[in-house]
Amino acid sequence: MDIDYLVTGGAGFIGCAFSQALFDGVDNGARQSLVVADNLHPQIHPQRVRPDALHPLADIRVVDICDGAAWDSILGEVRPRIVIHLAAETGTGQSLDHPLRHTEVNVNGTASLIEALNRAGHIPEQVLLASSRAVYGEGAWRDPGDDSVFYPGTRTKADMDARQFKIMAPSGAVGIPLPHNASMTHPKPISVYGATKLAQEHLLSAWCASRSVPLSILRLQNVYGVGQAPHNPYTGIIGLFHRQAAGGQSINVYEDGDIGRDFVYIDDVVDAFLSAVRNPPTSARTIDVGSGAAITIGEAAAFIADHYMAPRPEISGAYRHGDVRWATCDRTALELSLGVVPKVDFGEGNRRISAWLRQTGVICS
Repeated sequence: MDIDYLVTGGAGFIGCAFSQALFDGVDNGARQSLVVADNLHPQIHPQRVRPDALHPLADIRVVDICDGAAWDSILGEVRPRIVIHLAAETGTGQSLDHPLRHTEVNVNGTASLIEALNRAGHIPEQVLLASSRAVYGEGAWRDPGDDSVFYPGTRTKADMDARQFKIMAPSGAVGIPLPHNASMTHPKPISVYGATKLAQEHLLSAWCASRSVPLSILRLQNVYGVGQAPHNPYTGIIGLFHRQAAGGQSINVYEDGDIGRDFVYIDDVVDAFLSAVRNPPTSARTIDVGSGAAITIGEAAAFIADHYMAPRPEISGAYRHGDVRWATCDRTALELSLGVVPKVDFGEGNRRISAWLRQTGVICS
């Protein structure tokens, strides 16, 4: 049976939002068919049941993406026109503690999908990979001493313990972060998670080129919004801040509060996915997906604390291995190649999250 979409990891945060947009008219009201392959990991799905946020017209198959036999069963039944690969173990710090789990799912799982497509003799019309800003590591920085560009190494444990969190340039001055730009910034991951996401890019790039399959790689910044698992300790820092502030707690802010992030709302990410599959490239492309605006973790925490009239956030000096100091992106390619201009700013996004958390009973009114 021919279908339009096969989405791995499609029962997660992004996959569920994509399914809703696909079937509820965002895709020009066209009739669509969607099969989701997901293992319903308990870190995201504690009850191991189909999430309510997944559109009822989506056909879910609960499988391990590393299981070749499971893939043979799926691809023996359906022939997807478009493959969207979302499935991945996430979490920068978690990946350093559990590297085997991350490489097994992210690298071997991707290879298993490719081999299954080969066995089935099926070449999709296009492939889309949800990659991550983690592939960049610290990214590119500018040295204000001589205006040169440099790539910092991993911040050491000794420096972090001494609360020396800033990125120092070769000249000895404090470095200036540059936005990630896929056409210019060299990937240099500093976490196992980032390394496995880059490996996914390489695997699919090689296979798609050999089969003349258009490939879109979307490197996502920090995606947040309504529907994100509020109790997952490894993703969704915004949801965690809401729960702390709504409970009258002082939000614990890591390092010195000046960690920079590009928070992009889920609706804008889904718009990028839909545009990418509607407008496939001729060969391969890599596009950064973010708001293009940086906000520090300290600023984010203060905004959320003020929203609930909670105590001021506490700058604790704690840190997490594998975290980068600053991450934001240049959204030029997102606008020019996909025609997507992010619409939901940080304030509006957080007002929506607050209303949703109250509606679902995660926080009290």
